[in-house]
Amino acid sequence: MTRRVCVIPARMGSSRFPGKPLIPLLGLPLVIHVAQRCRLYGGFERVILATCDQEIVDAAQAHGFEAVMTSDRHERCTDRVEEAVAALDLGLDDDDVVVMVQGDEVLVSPQMIAEVVEALETRREPVVNLASRLYRPQDMEDINAVKVVAAPDGRALYFSRAAIPSRGRAPDAACYQQTGVMAFAPSFLARFAQLPPTPLEIIESCDMLRLVEHGLTVRMIFTQTETIGIDTPADRDRGEQMLRDDPTTSLYLKV
Repeated sequence: MTRRVCVIPARMGSSRFPGKPLIPLLGLPLVIHVAQRCRLYGGFERVILATCDQEIVDAAQAHGFEAVMTSDRHERCTDRVEEAVAALDLGLDDDDVVVMVQGDEVLVSPQMIAEVVEALETRREPVVNLASRLYRPQDMEDINAVKVVAAPDGRALYFSRAAIPSRGRAPDAACYQQTGVMAFAPSFLARFAQLPPTPLEIIESCDMLRLVEHGLTVRMIFTQTETIGIDTPADRDRGEQMLRDDPTTSLYLKV
């Protein structure tokens, strides 16, 4: 039987929004919203927070979640997840699934997780990443949102903090942002961590470009549901209102 585990990487030292994992939204820390929503999926053997900060460990345990300490030297969240999986010695086979949900993906839903897991298990590709539709022009231009374009078969072609595809000649073209919701085959996650960082990965500050630049496939699936990553203090109020309006929130929190 396929085993599925969820790892949520989070750290207090975000350059754009220090301390953001523990900012309160509707009275609950941001990263705990993410963990609660991942737990609602119901198919995970374990939901684990991976962090280099004792404050996050304490918050996780106070809300009944497992947490593991990792290095404070990681530049990319996938590297933190790989360390956590290795340290926990989970004994995963390659038919099993590791789902990474970044600690600021406050609108992740059980349905999104199910779609990513199903795509990985059906196609047996090494990594699947969710992308969500951007609707506001300011979000398409926002350098804090990583945009993605893919081939017709769903293979990621490029990730960028610039608006892609270009809106100069096609102002109505659909624009999608990469989300921090990804599923990995366990052995590929370990391989990922061994790949050297690449120039475009560093320029765009995007993990998945490491794979693209090494000639490996990143399979994208797309949702029309709007999501938000809490990247800056300006995102907080909008994120809180979106949480309040989202029906998933009432499944774990009285709003």
